[in-house]
Amino acid sequence: MTLAFKTNSFFIIALAFSIMSCAQNAEKTTPIFKDGEAQIVDAFNGGFDTWISHDLWVETEFDSDGDGSADRMHVSVTRPKQTDTEGLKLPVIYITSPYFAGVAADVPGSMWNVKRELGGKSEERVHPEVTRRTLPKPMISYSHIKKWLPRGYIVVHSSSPGTGLSDGAPTIGGKNESLAPKAVIDWLCGRAKGFTERKGTEEVKATWSTGKVGMTGTSYNGTLPLAAATTGVEGLEVIIPIAPNTSYYHYYRSNGLVRSPGGYLGEDIDVLYDFVHSGAEDKRPRNNKVIRDTEMMDNMDRQTGDLNDWWASRDYLNQMDNMKAALLMSHGFNDWNVMPEHSYRIYKAAKEKGLPHQIYYHQNGHGGPPPTSMMNKWFTKYLHGIDNGVDKEENKAFIVREYDDRQKPTPYLDYPNPDAEHIILNLTSGGETAGGLTTEKGEEKGETLIDDVSFSGKDLAKAKNSNNRLLYVTPQLKSDLHISGVPKVSITLSSNKPAANLSVWLVSLPWQEGSGLKITDNIITRGWADPKNYKSLTDEEDLVPGRSYTINFELQPDDQIIKAGQQIGLMIFSSDKEYTLHPKAGTELTIELDKTSLSLPIVGGKEAFKKLTD
Repeated sequence: MTLAFKTNSFFIIALAFSIMSCAQNAEKTTPIFKDGEAQIVDAFNGGFDTWISHDLWVETEFDSDGDGSADRMHVSVTRPKQTDTEGLKLPVIYITSPYFAGVAADVPGSMWNVKRELGGKSEERVHPEVTRRTLPKPMISYSHIKKWLPRGYIVVHSSSPGTGLSDGAPTIGGKNESLAPKAVIDWLCGRAKGFTERKGTEEVKATWSTGKVGMTGTSYNGTLPLAAATTGVEGLEVIIPIAPNTSYYHYYRSNGLVRSPGGYLGEDIDVLYDFVHSGAEDKRPRNNKVIRDTEMMDNMDRQTGDLNDWWASRDYLNQMDNMKAALLMSHGFNDWNVMPEHSYRIYKAAKEKGLPHQIYYHQNGHGGPPPTSMMNKWFTKYLHGIDNGVDKEENKAFIVREYDDRQKPTPYLDYPNPDAEHIILNLTSGGETAGGLTTEKGEEKGETLIDDVSFSGKDLAKAKNSNNRLLYVTPQLKSDLHISGVPKVSITLSSNKPAANLSVWLVSLPWQEGSGLKITDNIITRGWADPKNYKSLTDEEDLVPGRSYTINFELQPDDQIIKAGQQIGLMIFSSDKEYTLHPKAGTELTIELDKTSLSLPIVGGKEAFKKLTD
């Protein structure tokens, strides 16, 4: 009896444990999907009271601060508690940035003085120091956590080299800024070492990671996902860059011309270095000497603005051979800081490589992510592996129309619109007031403008008469006209001086003012160039006064519907108060009308344009 009782007792206990185990397995938390998107799961949505957060340092393969040891990147992780309590493995959304630990103050004199003659040297500028700020450990940033973690993702942040608590030096587009996020992804996939302390030896492993990583971010934080993707690192499945700077030459120069990003007159690559250099104070003097005061000063060349190998090495278009990640690109057509060419050139290359791709454009300025639903579908497809068909969608471009909600873009087969065709518009005389912009033959005549940077581009576009710009306009539009693509100009000119700025604005007239203006109301697009680089971006030559030169260059990409009743104006002037250097007034540019033209991408092409203007 005693043996039978014990046997039955053991059986009952074993059965109870088995039932409990089955119940626990039945209740195991997993992501939920509906309509191809990851849904908020209540069990993942407990907030920081239930989420697990910790930080660590990931060892890289480079030593950018020259201390003889491999740099380690500071990383923070926030994940659902179920990754511990249930052994749940989840994919990762990863954001990296040089901004998380703070930036330098806007100190007077920290920008380059733009009031100088072209080709001359600038006076020395002020170098501000960053006072590092850090969030309560273990956090580096709170961004994206509340959006993505409840949907079944782990959110990871890291500080870029030479910023925050990461080792190294900021190089502003240097190789270490690509290899740093690669190292973090390698750690998330079990291929690199992570440590509990910056100088410690106790290892940390990402046992909760599925090895599927997506990246996103805006501006510099959007550049770095692309930088990581160009390494071809395994495990980086998808990137969603928002307004990314994809070439530092394109950011600080335009067709050979020294040109500031909008809103930051006088900024250059060394200014951005100072702005983000929040790393260890004892490493800053060495980094400043080696990176800023030597490498950058020897190569950035604010005298000529020419392209060189150093600038080319900071262009991610030149590094896309190894890229395998799917791409959802996002940008604003009226972003005059990181201009829309940055996104389009990478989108175009990804398409040519056969990578999964879509692009989202809105009509506003810097920043602005795609609708959450779009991002969700891309992360769901490539990180959770749900076959939601996003990679098979016929429409590749999603463009917010001028008066629409940014959450409701209009789908198109592609960008530029496949129905757009370039038409050539020529110039007829009268540019001091308003000459003609026509499909007919241009007029054999020269017209002259006099540079004077005291007048803004807005002043010049509004002026009924000005000898400081030349303006050529279409007839009034009889109905709406849709521009889609990259306008181009070919300008033949002569100068009375060896150097000159050249600026072009495409405008919608009459110029609108007053309350209720939209960002699309006046400026369609713009572009800038150095006439001295008419042959090559790498080798300029002084202009011979009186000799004619032809300069061909692209304006910024656009997709805009110009309303009926407006006129499209091509405005040619010299120094742009908001963007270029500010030489003394007096340079004269003479434009040869019959050898100058605008190539404008119009949906419907030449026939559509004729119907709208005849």
